[in-house]
Amino acid sequence: MSLTASPLPAARDGLPQLIEPAPAGLPGLDALLIALRAGADDVQERLRRHGALLMRGFPVNTPADFERVARAIDDDLKNEYLGTSPRDAVTDYVFSASELPGFYPIPQHCEMTFTRTPPRRIFFWCDIEPAVGSGETPLVDFRKVWRDLPEPVRARFATRGLRMIRNYAGPGTQKQDLWQLKRWDEMFQTTDRAEVEHIAAREGFEAVWKASDRLALVSTHDAMRPHPETGEPVWFNHAQVFHLSTGPAELKRIFRYRPSLRGLFWWLAAEVLTARKRRVASDDQAMHCTWRDGSEIDRADLDAVRDAIWRNLVVIPWRKGDVVAIDNHAVGHGRLPYRGPRRVSVCWA
Repeated sequence: MSLTASPLPAARDGLPQLIEPAPAGLPGLDALLIALRAGADDVQERLRRHGALLMRGFPVNTPADFERVARAIDDDLKNEYLGTSPRDAVTDYVFSASELPGFYPIPQHCEMTFTRTPPRRIFFWCDIEPAVGSGETPLVDFRKVWRDLPEPVRARFATRGLRMIRNYAGPGTQKQDLWQLKRWDEMFQTTDRAEVEHIAAREGFEAVWKASDRLALVSTHDAMRPHPETGEPVWFNHAQVFHLSTGPAELKRIFRYRPSLRGLFWWLAAEVLTARKRRVASDDQAMHCTWRDGSEIDRADLDAVRDAIWRNLVVIPWRKGDVVAIDNHAVGHGRLPYRGPRRVSVCWA
């Protein structure tokens, strides 16, 4: 590429690789687009090797600019979103990364691992950078996470498999649960139960209709999925996101990483709320994960996963105009808490 590629000081083994304008080149957006298209094979190889590319120093000023950069890497953008985070559409293919409040941490995950055909690529763009020391979108190489798990833990996840449970309120229903992120009509973009059942079956979800127009989605998964291009084993599931213990476990690690009274408050509050929720049956939790046979996963096993994730975490502050391209089959993303202005958008292919 007619650009410069280099590691960032905060990068871990080249994740992410930094792409900047060449010293003698033009920093214009067209220069970036031409270089990405001309070096298409090189770009894909860099994504496979490093897991993510951070394009910095280019005038990516609008959602349309962002979409053009994403399409220069993968033109097959999608706009069906079956994930759990609430998002608002910015264009037909660009969405807000998450409408969750800033205090709410988003644990590391590869996008939509629980669907039949997860996205190949995820793209993020920073329009309004958050205050220093907050609101980052950390990256983690889930190939390393799988390798770094203690052998007995890895063996249990490999042999026992996972069962994901998600419960959604119905149309017009007031959500009562902090962990319940959206209604089923918001996720499926329809109130037609037959259409919901069709989409659920296509994606491998068991749709269970409950009283008060509620919907449960249940699905089973392997914990590891080979990378579709390289065959490398990857921790590729949402156990560390959906499990009931996730809120306090994530907030505890965030507090240790970035201590504050506010962080301590949210951690302890999450511990209290989660203790109350343990009285609710697994299949009635807003989100939860068990072993494939329905038995509960020992929290120590999930803590081993979270510890492996945090050991491999890469945290890089956003700058306005940054675009990050991620190999979704290898690298996960999340969000650290923040206060004040922040605007990050997403699209995927």
